[in-house]
Amino acid sequence: MADPKDRDQEEVEPTSPPHEQEQTPPEQNKKNNEPKRPLFTVTGRDDNSRRKNGDGDGKRPWQRISKTLAFWVFFVLVAIFASKFFGSDPSTDVTLSYKEYKGLLETQKIQSAVIIDNEFHGTLVTEEITPPGSGPQRTYKDFVVNLGVIDSEAREEWLNNGVDFRFESKPFNWLNVFFNFLPWLLFVGLWLFILRQMQGGPKGAFSFGKSKAKLVSEDTTKITFKDVAGAEEAKQELQEIIEFLKDPRKFQRLGGRIPKGVLLIGPPGTGKTHMARAVSGEADVPFFSMSGSDFVEMFVGVGASRVRDLFEQGKSH
Repeated sequence: MADPKDRDQEEVEPTSPPHEQEQTPPEQNKKNNEPKRPLFTVTGRDDNSRRKNGDGDGKRPWQRISKTLAFWVFFVLVAIFASKFFGSDPSTDVTLSYKEYKGLLETQKIQSAVIIDNEFHGTLVTEEITPPGSGPQRTYKDFVVNLGVIDSEAREEWLNNGVDFRFESKPFNWLNVFFNFLPWLLFVGLWLFILRQMQGGPKGAFSFGKSKAKLVSEDTTKITFKDVAGAEEAKQELQEIIEFLKDPRKFQRLGGRIPKGVLLIGPPGTGKTHMARAVSGEADVPFFSMSGSDFVEMFVGVGASRVRDLFEQGKSH
């Protein structure tokens, strides 16, 4: 006979279904389908340092300041031109002919006058109406007339007709002098600009064969292998290059020569340029950056010329 306790224990023990297959949850399938992580994982220090040092857009701070200054100078010049040629004349004096001036003087309607460079700026005793045929009629009290030459007879005539007059010198206007010399200044500036371009600056209009490589300045934050996360195998392989760059004479005494170059392969954004900057930072040598598209040009031989110029720049540093 079977013990009742054993029977109860046999009834309590669960039985697992045979041939049950373990299923993979859908979340794990999504993880398996995710793209692999890039070969080089970089920290955010490079981006922050580039923003602080003005390298985020490939331009240095002084270049942005010079462009801003040039924009404001151009804006001020345009405003001066507009106010000079299109602005309204603040003067309210009515211009009279010599005959009209003589009629007012002989009838003793002129109270006072200021003479500036043969111009008679008069003030009437009472307001008058502009004569017909000289434009829209309006009342005026101040007028101006060009007398040409002022002699002693004109002065006696003013005194006899009770005109209180005085002589003033015309103030020196620097703005008029500037506008008189502005065409010559623009011509000289354009000529100097053309000469500078023809001399073959790195970005000149006539320097097609010059390299467009950008030299990372010494003021920027230095990038080292500490700023590159992962890629230990790549770092280890690049140590030989760093030793060559630090002390090339040590290897030259033994007959060794530095490798011609290192090819870093990977999709965009995996840190190839960052790794190259880290190599230059570890070896404390200048770093030139140039895109492959900069070597392509519509003119034959320009790409090869830019390659040679890039190596010449590297040798000079």
